[in-house]
Amino acid sequence: MPPTHTGNLPNLPLDALIACHECDLLMRREPLEPGEKSCCPRCGFELAVHRHQWQRRCFALVLTALLLYIPANFLPIMHLTLLGQTRSETIWTSVLGLFESGMPGVAVLVLLSGMAIPLLKLLCQLLVLLSLRFKVARPTGMLLYRTYHHLREWGMLEVYLFGILVSIVKLIDIADLSLGIGLACFVALLLTQVWLELNMPSHQVWEALSNE
Repeated sequence: MPPTHTGNLPNLPLDALIACHECDLLMRREPLEPGEKSCCPRCGFELAVHRHQWQRRCFALVLTALLLYIPANFLPIMHLTLLGQTRSETIWTSVLGLFESGMPGVAVLVLLSGMAIPLLKLLCQLLVLLSLRFKVARPTGMLLYRTYHHLREWGMLEVYLFGILVSIVKLIDIADLSLGIGLACFVALLLTQVWLELNMPSHQVWEALSNE
């Protein structure tokens, strides 16, 4: 872990400085070798980490997530048998059910946070990686990556998964319940997106987009 110095800051250009996201300490940016990371000397927050071959890993992860998106949202999450009738539930049918139940506001919220925004995030990440890979449309790539950061707060797959688990616990005592392949795909999609975010370091993305 390279040291981060805080002296002689007024004489340094802005691109040579970094501010801690937790305690706002302003420091001099230190170069990192592959595998190294820098932390704030005051609060210990991880400022940056240099990942080796991160573009290849992220490209593979974003393609995996996009392949999982369709089955996660349109294949059955559970099969519910009640009073002799069996019904298969998917995320898409849950959105339609909310509309039909007279709750369009909740349906739109679920549609956005559970389906639309996660897809937009993945598409933004894919286009940013393509921009870096083929070294084209860097300004557009910067705009897309900025859009991705704004969308991060609205994608709530983990909240939706928690709601699914609560529903399973409540329904298991009153009906015959079996889990579908859609749930496995949904969990895999969530884990892939988390892994993708961990392997796509923001400072390296911005640096790569800034280098013409």
